[in-house]
Amino acid sequence: MAGQTSLTALTRRAAGALLGAGLVFVAATPASAQETMNLGWGTPLDSNNGVFAKKFAELVDSYTDGEVEVKLRPSGQISSEDDAFKALQLGTVDGYLISQNNISPHFGLMDVFVLPYVFRSRDHAVAVLDGEVGDFIKQELLERTGVHLLSFNNVEYRDLYNSVRPIDSFEDFGGLKYRVPKNEVMIATFRAFGAEPVPLAWSETPTALQTGTIDGGDNGTSVILDMKFYEFADHLAILEHFSGFTPLLVSDRFMSGLSDEQAEAVRRAAQEAQAHQRTVMSDQIDKVREALAGHGMRVTYPDKSKFIEAAQGVQDSFATEKGEEFRSLLERIRETEG
Repeated sequence: MAGQTSLTALTRRAAGALLGAGLVFVAATPASAQETMNLGWGTPLDSNNGVFAKKFAELVDSYTDGEVEVKLRPSGQISSEDDAFKALQLGTVDGYLISQNNISPHFGLMDVFVLPYVFRSRDHAVAVLDGEVGDFIKQELLERTGVHLLSFNNVEYRDLYNSVRPIDSFEDFGGLKYRVPKNEVMIATFRAFGAEPVPLAWSETPTALQTGTIDGGDNGTSVILDMKFYEFADHLAILEHFSGFTPLLVSDRFMSGLSDEQAEAVRRAAQEAQAHQRTVMSDQIDKVREALAGHGMRVTYPDKSKFIEAAQGVQDSFATEKGEEFRSLLERIRETEG
């Protein structure tokens, strides 16, 4: 406006006066805002998942120079495992460790990893997950659901527990009510083994076991110990029918809020925390089984031949039902060395 000195002009005059007086004026630069990831999972802090999460948080802090903080939220603090995937898609949860069988209702190709006896050994599972098949799954999951899978993490077997009788043979398995996740492959597998599957959310499992609503179930060996299921189930059967792992999933909303350098640091931290967890847990399964026996569980090792035969039928059935893409992935897994 004519006749009125602008604010910009006043600012320039003030700056000139300061410089003329030999004074140095330094504008304050605000510190970059810290990004925070709330990372959740369903088991306690001192668990298999906790081994990964604590290392991941430490590495993220180091690799981002404190610009990204990971806050640990164990024991279902921010979501149940069954609800977490949808929350990741909505961006209301930043990160969650979700068992592969609870991912597949939202991304059907994940069921190829749930198939009974699909992995010949732990080494075979790691070779598949860390190879071309694992990379394909990560890419397709992001494209189809908008959720980032940053690491597959430790691979362990699901061991079977029940409160009724020891499982010494295929025939002993039948007729019992076993809790299973709400996963069609796992439900079909337990039926093929002759049992009565009871689909339940993970959060409902401890109560159902305590009240006798179910006779037993199966979980990663370390989870059985972490959750103290030995207090309600006397029998442990080592079938190694499912290989379990709990990938780190992160919302696109969180990842999109990071700089390229921060995002790369988070991915690097996830891979290195995965390696750390696998190393720490590699020799733990036998120790955990010994600990469960020490808590009074009777441990049996049934002949697997009839279980494997029944599992082959489940594999073939789902390969036919789910189409060519699924069949191709199954063949690639079978062909992978390890």
